[in-house]
Amino acid sequence: MPGFRSSRIHILDVADDPRAPRIEKVIEAKEILAKTGYTRPHTVHCMPGDNVVISMLGDADGNGAGGFAVLDAKTFEVKGRWENGGGTPELNYDFWYQPRKNVLVSSEFGEPNAYEPGFDLDDVAKGRYGSRLHFWDLAERTLQQTVDLGDTGLIPLEIRWLHDPDAEQGFVGAAPVEHHVALPPRERALVGRPGDRSREHRARWLAVPRTGADHRPARLDGRPLFLYFSNWLPRRPCASTTSPIR
Repeated sequence: MPGFRSSRIHILDVADDPRAPRIEKVIEAKEILAKTGYTRPHTVHCMPGDNVVISMLGDADGNGAGGFAVLDAKTFEVKGRWENGGGTPELNYDFWYQPRKNVLVSSEFGEPNAYEPGFDLDDVAKGRYGSRLHFWDLAERTLQQTVDLGDTGLIPLEIRWLHDPDAEQGFVGAAPVEHHVALPPRERALVGRPGDRSREHRARWLAVPRTGADHRPARLDGRPLFLYFSNWLPRRPCASTTSPIR
C-alpha cells in the first residue's frame, strides 16, 4: 500500500487472517529514495519476473518525476528502478500494461510541490500538471513514444485496458476538461478525443460519455459493457453508468 504523501510503502498480510489484516513491513521513504531517487509512490502492479512495480511521482525535492520503483514480490526488498536507461517523462501517475502487445502506458498528474499545498488551477496553465501519455516497450523497459493530448486532455489520470488479453484499446480519463480518451493499437499510438470522427474510425474507438469532474478511479466491468468513474469533484451526475461503451 503506497503512501502518496509520506512516500512510505506498507506491506499488509491479508493471508493469515483475511478478516484482520496486519502490517507486515514498512518500507521507509529514505530507503526508497536511496535505491531509486524517487518519492511519492502511487499505482502498484504485479509484473513478470516476481516483481512489484510502483509508479513514482516525485524526486527528493518534490519536483516531478516519471519513473517506477521495483520491489521483489517475495521478499518486498527494494530492487531499484524499473526503467532501463534512456529518457523518462517529467511527470507520472497511473500505468497499465498489455504483455501480449509488449506495451506499457503511463499517464501524468502533476508536481508534488504543486498538488500537495492544494490544487490551484493556475498551476495547470503554468505547466505544473501534465497532458501526456507515454508508451513504453515492456520487455526492454524503455520509453518509445510520448503523445501530448493538449488542452483537451489536461491531467490524464486513470488508465484501463480492455479485459481481453489481446485487446489493443483502453481508456484514460482526462480531468478537469471532461474527456475520456481511447488508447489505440501500439504500432503507432493514435490518440484523440471523442467527437473526432476521422480519428475514431481509424483507431476503432469506443464511444465514451463525458462525466464532468475530476474522476478516479476508473473501472471496466467484466463484459465489458460499462465504464465506471468515481467523481470526487462533481459538477453534475456521471452519465457513464447508463450508457454502454459498445
